Amino acid sequence: MNATQHPDRTEAVPSAASGDPAAAHHGGRTFFGQPWPLMNLFSLEMWERFSFYGMQGILAIYMYFAMTQGGLGIDQGVATSIVGAYGGAVYVFCIVGALVSDRLIGPQRTLFASAVLIMLGHISLALLPGVPGLVTGLLCVAIGSGGLKATAATLVGSLYAVDDPKRDAGFSLYYMGVNIGGLLGPLVTGFLQQNWGFHLGFGAAAVGMAVGLVWYVLTRDSLPANANRVPDPLPRSRFVLWGVIAVVAVLLVVILVLAGVINPGNLANIVVGISVVAAIIIFAIMLTSSKITATERSRVLAFIPMFIGTAAFFALFQQQFTVLVVYADERLNRSIFGWEMPISWPQSFNPLFILLLAPVFAALWTKLGRRQPGTPVKFAIGILLVGVAFLLFVPMAPVAGVPVLWVALILLVATFGELSISPVGLSLATRLAPAAFPVMMMALYNLAVALGTALSGSLSTLYSVDHEVAYFGITGLVTIAVGLIMLAIAKPVTRGMAGVH
Repeated sequence: MNATQHPDRTEAVPSAASGDPAAAHHGGRTFFGQPWPLMNLFSLEMWERFSFYGMQGILAIYMYFAMTQGGLGIDQGVATSIVGAYGGAVYVFCIVGALVSDRLIGPQRTLFASAVLIMLGHISLALLPGVPGLVTGLLCVAIGSGGLKATAATLVGSLYAVDDPKRDAGFSLYYMGVNIGGLLGPLVTGFLQQNWGFHLGFGAAAVGMAVGLVWYVLTRDSLPANANRVPDPLPRSRFVLWGVIAVVAVLLVVILVLAGVINPGNLANIVVGISVVAAIIIFAIMLTSSKITATERSRVLAFIPMFIGTAAFFALFQQQFTVLVVYADERLNRSIFGWEMPISWPQSFNPLFILLLAPVFAALWTKLGRRQPGTPVKFAIGILLVGVAFLLFVPMAPVAGVPVLWVALILLVATFGELSISPVGLSLATRLAPAAFPVMMMALYNLAVALGTALSGSLSTLYSVDHEVAYFGITGLVTIAVGLIMLAIAKPVTRGMAGVH
């Protein structure tokens, strides 16, 4: 479960929990010792992740199951590729959501509109039959999730002063909500899908999002006033220009779809291409700008291998929603005393492990203090671990029904990798960002995750049960090689980061 923090782009305000007069507005109430409005955002994010991961847990099998089984009968490789493309698109739309929030309507309104769009997407999947429901639902959820991811943690940050000692604990509590939702979503939707069909599973995701949205609407008045502030308003004189650009972009996509240039089979590759081209452009803009200092240029250069490492990690890690779904369907022995576990349930292992292990990792880094590995070394460790996790599939190739606990072990190793990369990745991006380009550096991090997630879809087309040794062996070894290269260049990368550790 990707639980990285988004930097706050709004002005921080003193929290009610810190003795500020604003506490009177909330009657002195706190949420586990944190500002009371955190409860609102915790709840919304928990239900949004419940709906997001619940839907994603049954999405691939909905597409490739035969129509007689309630599915759409899409080719299996195409189905998993679409899941990867959709996941990558969410992170691309994070950039769009951040721009809408920063330049047009502010974070609170962006969050509300995004949550409504997500709910409508799940309703479309639940009620509209066939491919039209699939396309409408995935577009709404992808755009909405991108907008929500770009703004929710920003609002959490707005509850605290920059130097508030409760700030990190508040974010940790907030991400507990992320993983509670991620844990429960696949369990509920998978059970409903197995017993009553896909559309009831999608309906549960819609209900979960509706619950979070209603609670948010009822309690959003508790958010600080600056939640409605537009940090960098777009001048009205440029509204028409950007409106025309948006319309032309949409029309271009429609034309390419109608012409067959964009089709379900190449969506993941297209998202990969968009992510790579956008990243190259952003790196070039920053590195050639006269607005950054020599030190800042060195830090941007140091972020390039971190960008590649992030993409490599998520190219494997996000296959829990593509290849692992097929693996759970065709290779796992999911029978427990005569009862068959739903296909989506193994996807709940990762958020469960995050909930159990994140405090352990936090305590470990705190105890090690200055002796803890630097960020490049942590990245290398995370990449190596996810590569090792893929190699652990290989010994099970001769086994007819792979034990569920073996997959739990594989995801445990991958989770160790996630905890070495995900919590520090976006934080690193904020610290390496040039003063003139903070939003662009955030865009780069999201593009790295988008690239990796889309690659998970592209790679999934190469997977088949008959060739799983080659697939898991090659992808695992290549990723381990990337991790070893990252480890080898850790020292020069650290020097290039110029004092940022």
